Amino acid sequence: MGRLRAKGLLGELAAEFAGTLILILIGVGVVAQVVAGGIGNHDSIAWAWGLGVILGVYVAGRISGAHLNPAVTVALAAFGGFSWRKVLPYSLAQTLGAFVAALLVRWNYTEVLGKLDPGHTIKTQGVFSTLPGNGALPVHLWGGFRDQVIGTAILLFLVLAVTDLRNNSPLANMAPVVVGLIVVAIGMAWGTDAGYAINPARDFGPRLASFFTGYGTAFRDQYGDLYFWVPIVAPLIGGLIGAGLYKVLIGRFLPGPTEPDAVVEEAEQRLRESQPA
Repeated sequence: MGRLRAKGLLGELAAEFAGTLILILIGVGVVAQVVAGGIGNHDSIAWAWGLGVILGVYVAGRISGAHLNPAVTVALAAFGGFSWRKVLPYSLAQTLGAFVAALLVRWNYTEVLGKLDPGHTIKTQGVFSTLPGNGALPVHLWGGFRDQVIGTAILLFLVLAVTDLRNNSPLANMAPVVVGLIVVAIGMAWGTDAGYAINPARDFGPRLASFFTGYGTAFRDQYGDLYFWVPIVAPLIGGLIGAGLYKVLIGRFLPGPTEPDAVVEEAEQRLRESQPA
């Protein structure tokens, strides 16, 4: 039994790693293309991140539930019955997937990043990790913190709304598409103040990758403040707030799940009663 549990957890961690890997290959890849290659714009970034979520969820969903985000994992442990003992392993697998994907993006875009920013400075640091005001606008550390709390609260509120089987949830094979569209919407509406990381693994994994490949200021923002912790702590808090609000405002008023066997038995009974004697 212990070996079976270990094998099951290993599969879940592999799925979280692979799903987050796909998410970051698409997400960080599109930012590199827009910033360093000059191809595309903000809408390209928003849509590609959403597509990355969709594809990552399709990769991992059947095995692990495709959290792909420690803020999702923690919120589900607090409010969705997910096992707390899996929170740290899931979060590490997600962060590792993001780290490896960002290394691949960094390697592939070496030439264009080097041409645009030979010193690997704050100018292109935002390709990999987020900055307050996207490194250019007058937003500071605590503005970014506020933004990440709100943005991740929106994310978790909506994710729970569309995955709650008691609600008007989409069909199972369409749920990843809707979750991806949520990320697109957040990117288009909440991308100014802090780059909508809304995911500790998405930010910290690529931040580490950039630090190990020449970005000496990776842990700081454009003002020199130690910023790396903001897209970690704020999304965790925001996720708990969003999931909690969903439970208070919506979840507790929904009808309980109906047992499938009871439904079948009731239908069979009605069928029998309708038959002529």
